[in-house]
Amino acid sequence: MDIFSLNDILSILSATIRMSTPLIFAAMAGVFSERSGVVDISLEGKLLAGAFAAASMAAVSGSAWLGLGAAIITTMALSLVHGFASITQKGDQIVSGVAINIIVSGLTVVLGIAWFHRGGQTPTLPRSARFMPIDLPGSESISHIPIIGDIYTKLISGHNLLVYVAFLSVAITYWVLFKTRFGLRLRAVGENPKAVDTAGISVDFLRYRAVLIGGILTGIGGTYLSIAQNASFVKDMSAGQGYIALAAMIFGKWRPVPAMMACFLFGFLEALSMRLQGVTIPYIGQVPVQLIQASPYILTVILLAGFVGKAIAPRADGVPYVKER
Repeated sequence: MDIFSLNDILSILSATIRMSTPLIFAAMAGVFSERSGVVDISLEGKLLAGAFAAASMAAVSGSAWLGLGAAIITTMALSLVHGFASITQKGDQIVSGVAINIIVSGLTVVLGIAWFHRGGQTPTLPRSARFMPIDLPGSESISHIPIIGDIYTKLISGHNLLVYVAFLSVAITYWVLFKTRFGLRLRAVGENPKAVDTAGISVDFLRYRAVLIGGILTGIGGTYLSIAQNASFVKDMSAGQGYIALAAMIFGKWRPVPAMMACFLFGFLEALSMRLQGVTIPYIGQVPVQLIQASPYILTVILLAGFVGKAIAPRADGVPYVKER
């Protein structure tokens, strides 16, 4: 079976973009948080909470936009909890993040059973309550052009709105961090919070804003999971993507564009695993389905083991700042 035709390649690359989208949102959230000096292990829990809130609100209201708003409010509230524990109370940031992940994993199931009586799932959403694929301008007029038309219509066009927002979030993250005064202060507080405090700038306020921005981004990512990529919420549907996004952020050395490229790598493996299921590869044979499905997580371990020592985090990352009296 030929799996390397143009249509197959475009199909895999298009799926790569779709699979990478929630990772990109979570990775950009992690970049903001950790650049300010706050480790955010709770990306996984916030993706899951955002997915549940979006699907629940969309099921009740019939509006994808209200679902998006509910997801953002929910994940911002969780970000405030994490901020209160790790910034205000100077608690262990890892413990706070893990606690949020555990609470959200159980609470979404309990609330899903109580509200919808579907074993923790939400009702299947109609098209009107989801973010559906959109055709970009000119897709029909150039679809007949060989190669260029296929690339535009099958790879660039045809995604839902949140996919394009994910790419926009990378550009905005880069601009905010490296081209604005707020970004300069945010990076400074992640490297030397004492110097920032000496300059009369509130370290805690900067860090709170960073984790809240992360909350917004993870809320959008969770919304994508449940009412754009899928049509309902199911138990633990984030499936470790928050942790994979953390690995991508580390692999990208806490920079937006390299982190996005790492997300594409994970997304490509996920897309390829779906494409290769049941396919016999010449000279190799049929690859076991279990190995294919585990490949993104195996790569996560390999990258963290091979690159976490080489990637230097912001110096104050994970260190609570205690103001000298």
